[in-house]
Amino acid sequence: MNFTLSWLSTFVSVDDITPEQLADKLTMLGLEVEAVTPLYQGIDQIVTAKVLSVGKHPNADRLTLCQVDTGEETVQIVCGAPNVREGLTTALARPGTRLPDGMKIKKAKVRGEQSLGMLCSARELGLSEDHSGIMELDESLAAGIPLTRALELEDTMIEVDLTPNRPDCASVLGIAREVAGFTGQSLRMPVSEAPPLDSDKADFSVTIEDPSLCPRYAARRLTNVTIAPSPWWLQRQLLAVGMRPINNIVDITNFVMLEYGQPLHAFDFTKIREGKIVVRCPKDDETEFETLDGTSRELKPDMLMICDSMGPVAVAGVMGGLHSEVTEGTTEVLLESACFDPVSIRRTARRLNLPSEASYRFERGVDPEISPVAMERAVQLMIELAGATVCEGGVDEYPGRRESLTLNLRPARVCSLLGMELSPRQIGDYLESIGFTVTDNGKEGLEVVVPSFRPDVEREIDLVEEIARLVGYNDIPTTMPLIRMDYPVRDELRELRKEVCSVCTGQGFFEAINYSFVDERHLDRIGLDRDDYRRRLTRLLNPLTEEQAVMRSMLLPGLLENVCRNINYQQPDLRLFEVGKVFFQHGRDEQPEERYQLCAVCTGARYPGAAPIYFSGQQADFFDIKGLVTALVESLHITGKEQALEFVVTKQEQPYVAPATGLSLVDGNNEIARIGQVSDEALRGMGIKQPVYFLECDLQDLGELPRVRKQFVPIPKYPMVKRDIALLVPEQVPAGELLRAVKGQRTELVESVDMFDVYSGKPIESGMKSVALSVTYRSPKKTLDDVTVDKIHEKIVQYLMTEFGGRYREGTE
Repeated sequence: MNFTLSWLSTFVSVDDITPEQLADKLTMLGLEVEAVTPLYQGIDQIVTAKVLSVGKHPNADRLTLCQVDTGEETVQIVCGAPNVREGLTTALARPGTRLPDGMKIKKAKVRGEQSLGMLCSARELGLSEDHSGIMELDESLAAGIPLTRALELEDTMIEVDLTPNRPDCASVLGIAREVAGFTGQSLRMPVSEAPPLDSDKADFSVTIEDPSLCPRYAARRLTNVTIAPSPWWLQRQLLAVGMRPINNIVDITNFVMLEYGQPLHAFDFTKIREGKIVVRCPKDDETEFETLDGTSRELKPDMLMICDSMGPVAVAGVMGGLHSEVTEGTTEVLLESACFDPVSIRRTARRLNLPSEASYRFERGVDPEISPVAMERAVQLMIELAGATVCEGGVDEYPGRRESLTLNLRPARVCSLLGMELSPRQIGDYLESIGFTVTDNGKEGLEVVVPSFRPDVEREIDLVEEIARLVGYNDIPTTMPLIRMDYPVRDELRELRKEVCSVCTGQGFFEAINYSFVDERHLDRIGLDRDDYRRRLTRLLNPLTEEQAVMRSMLLPGLLENVCRNINYQQPDLRLFEVGKVFFQHGRDEQPEERYQLCAVCTGARYPGAAPIYFSGQQADFFDIKGLVTALVESLHITGKEQALEFVVTKQEQPYVAPATGLSLVDGNNEIARIGQVSDEALRGMGIKQPVYFLECDLQDLGELPRVRKQFVPIPKYPMVKRDIALLVPEQVPAGELLRAVKGQRTELVESVDMFDVYSGKPIESGMKSVALSVTYRSPKKTLDDVTVDKIHEKIVQYLMTEFGGRYREGTE
């Protein structure tokens, strides 16, 4: 949004503030100023001059010799402009003057005749694109006056980069309202209200087919219009903000659009067939439309058009039509002031690649209440500058009228959020200064009516923001944040996930991350039963593809798909894991239950990437995946709630687990993790031809188990004593039971117990196996002697023999 200080001063006084201070204040109000540019700095040496006489050049047919009064002397200047004449007041660049394009004027001889300067056109001075002749100024101007003063060019242009939520500031009026707010002034409105329009007296009609696309449409007819160039003051304001003057009618519509933020459009009324305006979308046979720039545009069925009784005459809110435009012969004008749906205009402008000043404002939202006021302002200017006569009556269709939004504002809440004390009266004054209506309801707070030009204010907090802007962010007290010294509470499940990932990567597994959206057929491929609870899936309403139509209830199918893909790319040796959410749907109208799970798979070589000379032929097996579970339990220091965690044969075989390979890690009756070999049927379903071993673990169940806290003890002062136990026990006795039995004795001097051998076969008798344990003894208080150690050791041996029916290994010989 561009505006000049002189234009702004018609609404509020800016005499007591410099352009730089104004720019800084606007930026702090949230209206970021991009540039502050003094205008016409390159023509400060140009002066007015009067042509006293004009004679023919003796050596050139198209040149003239002019005697020109500079205000100080009379000089001769050679000129080729067709409009130079005696008595003309124009612009003069004297020798030594540098023009805006960089050209320096010098004394010169032109075809043998001396020329002491140059009479300038508007384009040569950077004032406009007009190069048809030299400038024609007011004849009442004296010669020798600086042109910047004569034409009131001493001005400053300010460019504001607006955010999309502030459409009200896409006008000089909107900027002036903000300035009035922080300077305590009242706005001086050129037109503050419009007279009511009587559609019964109008000789034209307006029909809106879809009020949601056009909430308001106002129009008036003017006759006896004279099309002519606009006066200099109007051209100057348009040129200063980068708009090209065209003629008085078009310039007035552009001027009022910039001034009030309401785009206007002027039709040649004689080209509006049957005097009917219809706001609608194109019909099936209306596929093309020629706009003002002479380009034929392809129309889409949802583009909003302004039509007469026969067809489209303008693209609503974007650009007018070539066949209804105002031309030099226009004498009757239909002036349109409307409000259109922002989304519709944005879509149309993008499709047609037709960005315009009008669409820029409609896309952000135009205040429907300003439409008749802006139209009245344009009507008054057309009467003044084009000699127009306003026809009686007019049309103002307003089917989209809305009630004003009323919000309750608590002064205590304002003070709390801003950290400063403000009285209700101060708060009300701040809001009223920018157009809000405020009523003090005592203890109930302030009742604030939001003006229609502020669609961005929807909640109480938006009003607090407005007060903060007006108070000034720099004036809000600064306080240091309160930082507590206590340790922040961490999400235990998140910490567990991090630890699990660390252990898995330490065991040589690589993390995989798959989509939570999966193919329902995954469950068929691994053979999951139809009545399995994991078949109750959460379905997506708008899936990207059929292969991503449901939320996953298992991680294993995704990892098996990763395995298949890697094998197809000749990478058969894999160790993968994934930590992610699975979703269980319990009820049709309920949100799914979300649980974090761990799943890991291994297949191929036991040591992927290792040199074959050392590990040739060693393939991953069941014990590799079991080792991962053991590493997790030991690394996380997890124990059971009432007894130690243990592996048991899986009670309920899963259909995707190979027979007799399922093993569960349990805490009492609660299954924590499940390991096994993937069944051949499931592997075939996933397209895999080599054995795969898997781990499934519910991390939320795992996180609920108690964890043994780390304890630090001094380095032992006294030496240890080791004794071995070699016993023959029945083959059905698990070797690990002997290890747990010794640890369960909790003998004070037993420091550790390890199993170092399990053997069955010759010369061990049938039905028996040999289990060898190593027991470490140590006292924290003294050096142990053999008698003490032997006594304790013998008790442990006797206990094992009695408990497991064992005997010394030497008895076999």
